[in-house]
Amino acid sequence: MKKILLIIIVIFPLFNNAQSKKLTLKEAIEIAQKKSPDYKTNLNRNESNYWRFRRYKASFLPQLSLNATLPEYSNAVTRITNNEGQDIFVNQNQLVIDGGISLSQSVPYTGGILSVFSNLERVELFGLDDNIQYSVIPFSIRYFQNSLFFNEFKWDKKIEPLIYEEGKRDFVENMEQISVNTSSRYFDLLKAQMQLAISETNLKNQDTLYQLAKGRFRIGKIAENELLQMELRFLNSKNSVTTNTVELKRTSQNLARYLELDTEDLELDIPEQLPLFDVDIDKALNEAQSNRKAVIEFRRKRLEAEKELAFQKGNNRLQLGVSANFGISQNGDDFNNLLNNFNQQQNVSVSVGIPIFDWGVSKSRRKMAEANLDLTNNNINQDKQEFEQEIYLHVLNWSNQRDFLLTAEKAKEVSMKRYEISKKRYVLNKVTITDLNIALEERDKAVLQYLNSLENFWRGYYVLRQLTLYDFINDKKIEVEDILYD
Repeated sequence: MKKILLIIIVIFPLFNNAQSKKLTLKEAIEIAQKKSPDYKTNLNRNESNYWRFRRYKASFLPQLSLNATLPEYSNAVTRITNNEGQDIFVNQNQLVIDGGISLSQSVPYTGGILSVFSNLERVELFGLDDNIQYSVIPFSIRYFQNSLFFNEFKWDKKIEPLIYEEGKRDFVENMEQISVNTSSRYFDLLKAQMQLAISETNLKNQDTLYQLAKGRFRIGKIAENELLQMELRFLNSKNSVTTNTVELKRTSQNLARYLELDTEDLELDIPEQLPLFDVDIDKALNEAQSNRKAVIEFRRKRLEAEKELAFQKGNNRLQLGVSANFGISQNGDDFNNLLNNFNQQQNVSVSVGIPIFDWGVSKSRRKMAEANLDLTNNNINQDKQEFEQEIYLHVLNWSNQRDFLLTAEKAKEVSMKRYEISKKRYVLNKVTITDLNIALEERDKAVLQYLNSLENFWRGYYVLRQLTLYDFINDKKIEVEDILYD
């Protein structure tokens, strides 16, 4: 590989001299995984996923809240019911101040909410002698459950941890996608630099050969047609330099902006091959099934469909809820005596809802949920097959990329040597201009084909890491902690 790099540098001297900041593929990926727009987006998504899970965990902890009205003033005619059960209209001119504190706790095993609360209320009636009244509930316990046949907490306890784990694995996969994106931008610029270097070197060579052809034409050794061919080749080389200069500017901007670098003048290193290591297809499949977010996603989608079906079954025919309250209360105009001789405050209610005739709405909802569960299971089975096939084909293809790369490398060496021989023979007038042009085109094509093979090799390696979330070089799983705290 070092010998190849030396040959490239000798043949394309302008390739090295035009750059100012050296950068390797590994360095570019490290920068992208800390500064690129994709990294910032990925980090925000990971933080959102973390705080969603924190919110879910906190929902099972006691919640303490304070509620108050400070104050509420009204002066209006209001309809009330007197002791005889008659509705009368009275003028109310009053100021109400009340406050309370409550402590609530979710009960995951039943699906209800248990709460303890205390409340104090002060009412001041303007225009009366005994114009201040107090009401206090020092202690009250309340339990409420919306449905006895569907426990949402039970399903959330299964689904939310999967969503959190899925988000963590999605973060790692996106980080590996950043590696893939960076390698694409890196090789786009590397090929643009190489193409510009080739076109500039070709321009110099074509200029030399064109001047040689003009001398031969003047002494009658070549026909005018061959001279025109050389002139056309020279003009096309000038156009190629212009085109490749624009392409170099575009690709350098793409990479520099993606990495948030302060310069677009980059000198890229040609990556060498990875160390030799074998990727066993069965191991790749096992690691992917253990590490990829898709596996968690399959389970999460199935549970969500099962949750929807359980909800429709639990509320399909009979809706049954319960609410219970136990506590003490007192009211009066003397604040100091409010805590004496409490009144009991107890109530229990059970709500029942039975649809008698709903035109098949409840049945339709249940059937839709059952059909959706079947569809989800079918989609999951199909996705699993595509999941395994994708990994199998990629491992097989990438394992052959090294052989393709070696072949492309050899073809590049042969084509470069052939062109040098053809150029010397043309100077000695032993080959035609057509043979020289063919050798030149084959050399340029072989050099770019080698870079394409090298790109496929490295890009395929990072795709392999993304598909399995496994580092085959270091033989270990890729964890979120390794990325965030590296």
